[in-house]
Amino acid sequence: MPDLPSTYERHVAALEQDDYDEFAHLGASAPPVRREDLRQQDGAMVSMLAWGDARPQLVLLHGGGQNAHTWDGVALALRRPLVAIDLPGHGRSSHRPDRDYWPRRNAGVVAGAIRQLADQPVVVVGMSLGGLTALRLAASSPQLVRSLVMVDVTPSVHEVKMTAAQRGTSVLVSADPLFDSFAELVDAAAAASSRPREAVLLGARHNSYRRPDGRWAWRYDRLRTADDPPLDFSALWSDLDAITCPTMLVRGGDSFHVPDAHARKLERRRPGARLEVVPGARHAVQSEKPVELAALIEDFAFGLGSRS
Repeated sequence: MPDLPSTYERHVAALEQDDYDEFAHLGASAPPVRREDLRQQDGAMVSMLAWGDARPQLVLLHGGGQNAHTWDGVALALRRPLVAIDLPGHGRSSHRPDRDYWPRRNAGVVAGAIRQLADQPVVVVGMSLGGLTALRLAASSPQLVRSLVMVDVTPSVHEVKMTAAQRGTSVLVSADPLFDSFAELVDAAAAASSRPREAVLLGARHNSYRRPDGRWAWRYDRLRTADDPPLDFSALWSDLDAITCPTMLVRGGDSFHVPDAHARKLERRRPGARLEVVPGARHAVQSEKPVELAALIEDFAFGLGSRS
């Protein structure tokens, strides 16, 4: 008798189907959620997940190499109308021929989406690349941003020296790998994140697709190559100096991306900013500790001490 497939193998087989339901994991009690696509003037597409039936109160921006589904747990915990955007070159949004996926360009795209979707300033929450994009947005389009939450990033992140293990899955954004099977892709994600395969399985499926030749690839465009100049986000400190909206920095307690010195620098340059640490979370606070992050966002943006 042949060996029966394990539970993990059955999950892999179900998820690797081309017609998999990206919302099936949310359950019947989840708020209504749908995918929406906005066409830009240049023809590019911005894709997003819209939670709830009302105009959004929040806009959530993921990190490099991620996609809107990274916020599913936070959205479920907040239970407020919001949109989680696939940044250009990520998820199901269009790729750019010039591969300019950095904060200034991204902020213009996000501003256009907010103008179409919301009829009032929104709370903007961004993690890593999304956090720098949110910062640029708050400075360049202050009328759109009610308050700003930056998750595990400052404009000095490019100065932090980390090992591949400390960087986690962010090491994957500079690679352009192809995988012979979905299971092989999941193994790569698990190795980069130092998490069990089962823990990254669903996220890997949201972030990948099967090519016409049968091999698997990440949905995001390659962000960097060996020939690209070093990254430098330091100009965004001037944006931090310019903004006036309430601001919160949330760090992962086990993350290496925001050293104490960089957090203190943000606090000095943005007096009144709220600084929080989520114990046990690494860089991707939103996926590792979504309930805890949602509670901080709720208290900061909608609590009694927030701006109405």
